[in-house]
Amino acid sequence: MLIGVPKEIKTHEYRVGLVPSSVRELVHHGHRVLVETGAGNGIGCADADYERAGAEIVPDAATVFARAEMIVKVKEPQPQEVEMLREGQVLFTYLHLAADRRLTEGLMQSGCVAIAYETVTDARGRLPLLAPMSEVAGRMSIQVGAHYLEKMNGGAGILLGGVPGVQAGRVVVIGGGVAGTNAIRVAMGMEAQVYVLDRSLSRLYELDLQFGAMLNTIYATVDAIETHVVMADLLIGAVLVPGHAAPKLISREMIRAMRPGSVFVDISIDQGGCSETSRPTTHADPVYVEEGVIHYCVTNMPGAVPRTSTFALNNATLPFVLALATKGWKQALRDDPHLADGLNVCHGRLVYQAIADDLGLPYTPRAAVLGA
Repeated sequence: MLIGVPKEIKTHEYRVGLVPSSVRELVHHGHRVLVETGAGNGIGCADADYERAGAEIVPDAATVFARAEMIVKVKEPQPQEVEMLREGQVLFTYLHLAADRRLTEGLMQSGCVAIAYETVTDARGRLPLLAPMSEVAGRMSIQVGAHYLEKMNGGAGILLGGVPGVQAGRVVVIGGGVAGTNAIRVAMGMEAQVYVLDRSLSRLYELDLQFGAMLNTIYATVDAIETHVVMADLLIGAVLVPGHAAPKLISREMIRAMRPGSVFVDISIDQGGCSETSRPTTHADPVYVEEGVIHYCVTNMPGAVPRTSTFALNNATLPFVLALATKGWKQALRDDPHLADGLNVCHGRLVYQAIADDLGLPYTPRAAVLGA
């Protein structure tokens, strides 16, 4: 198969779909890879590194999209990229369609086969291609939050770890999944007071065993969320319902009741955000103040540490890229129901029910496009 890797064009997005070692692996298995010139510069991988791995360097994204049978990216295609997709072309990347009707309709109109990293599953129902970036975003959320709590950045002037004789900062994490767990890990390492809220008692039990008595585990009722949001110096939104838009668990009234200069980092923003006050931001303009609270709602948080993020992502995606390239998309999805869970849009039809339900668009069962 001829695989194409364009340079990412979302604001301050420096990650890349394939690293040179992944290209070498694909070439070793008989495939060809096109890489747009400069695609890897942001992670310290030059065109020469890709050429040594066996890739062909091409001058622009238009060439990549025109020639490649499968496009491997990191972030959702931007409008000018959607226009370059064609009927039957495979797109393998993050999509987050439940929060983006325009992109969903654009992919349907293109006729492409769009497979989303974030809905691929594993045998235990986890999301193996979302997990690496959730790990990065979770860990980043605490260092970002600590930065904006500093007074010169508009914050309340609170040191998360405190000092002897002064109370440590309070970090409240809504959601105990991969992102939330990694936020907890870093926050506890900084010696903050950490609270996690989740609706799964079994997950709270696991977190208690993992982190011990220093972590406060709270069952997430409406009352508990309200109580703990209001007390937070740093609030982390780490809510995920696979395939769906994030539920709005945090109301404007809760945000308004927080201490002025508190910080809210909404990791859930890729799926629409978990607060009524959340709206997407970029690395170029990452924060805004709403109800006196600093909101950090960057939709591609791991893009700030692109080298770490890209290599972590490639470790997870490479086996699936190989399967798609070697077997063809349809046979690869037939052979692997977990990879098939990643199929969102196919030949003009929306084949992921949760997205269809959230956007109010017609749904086609996946079996109708995969066949026997």
